[in-house]
Amino acid sequence: MTAIEDAAGVANRIRSVVQVLGGRFMTSPELAAVESEVGLPPRSLYMRGRSAVLGDVPPHVAAELFGIFPHWLFDYVLPPATEILDSAAAVRAYAESSARWSRVNLSAVPEPGRVADLLFRVVDAADASGLALFAGWQRAQRPEGDVERLGFALMVFRELRGGLHFAALRAVGLSVPEAVVADPEGGRERLLRTAWPEDAADELVAVAERKPDLRDRWHRAESLTDDRIGELLATALTAEEMAGLEHCLLTFAQVPAPVRG
Repeated sequence: MTAIEDAAGVANRIRSVVQVLGGRFMTSPELAAVESEVGLPPRSLYMRGRSAVLGDVPPHVAAELFGIFPHWLFDYVLPPATEILDSAAAVRAYAESSARWSRVNLSAVPEPGRVADLLFRVVDAADASGLALFAGWQRAQRPEGDVERLGFALMVFRELRGGLHFAALRAVGLSVPEAVVADPEGGRERLLRTAWPEDAADELVAVAERKPDLRDRWHRAESLTDDRIGELLATALTAEEMAGLEHCLLTFAQVPAPVRG
C-alpha cells in the first residue's frame, strides 16, 4: 500500500468523527442559547451564521451552498435573520456557539491544542478555490483557547470535506439530494429530517432511483473525497502525526456525552 492509499484510509476512518463532532454544535443547546441572546428566531442561527462568513448571501445562493435543504426554507429563514443580525455579528455568534459547545463537550480531550494544530495544518494546506463555505471559514478569525480552537478546527475541516464531497458528487453525476438517497445512513427519512415535505421527498427518491448505478456512483464519490482528503493529510502531516491525529479523533469520539442538568 502506498503512502497516499494509506492516507486515504485514514481519511475514510475519521470521516464520521469529523462529520459528527464538526457539526454537532449546529443543533446544540449552546447554539440555541446564543441564538436567543442575539435575538434570532429559533433554528435560524445555523443558516445565518454559517453562510454569513461570505457576507449577506441571497437565499437562493445559500440554498445551493448548503445543498441538502429545500430552497423555500432559506427564503423563509434568511431574510428576517439578515435584518436582525449583520454578517459580522452573525459570524461571531456562530463561532461563539461552537466555542460554548466545545467547552462543554471537548474539555476532557487530551492535548486539545495539539489536535487543533494538526487539523489547522491540514485545512491551511488546502486549495479553497471552488469551495465557497470552506474558503470563508478557512480565513475566519480563530478562537484562542485550546478547547475552543479544537471545536473550530473540526468545523472548518468538516467544511473542507463537505466542499470536496460536493465536487466529487458532481464529478460522478449526482446531486446532493440524490446522494442522500443513495447514502445507507440517509434515504427518505434523512430528507424528511431536513425539511423536505413528504411528497417532495418521495419525488426525490423516485428520481434518484432511476439514476443508473446510483449507489455505485455514490461510493465512487466517497472514494474520490477520501482520496483528496488523504492527499492533504499526507502533504501537511508526517506519517507519525497522521497516525496520532487518527488515534486522537477515534479515541475522543468514544467519550460519553456530558450529562446536562
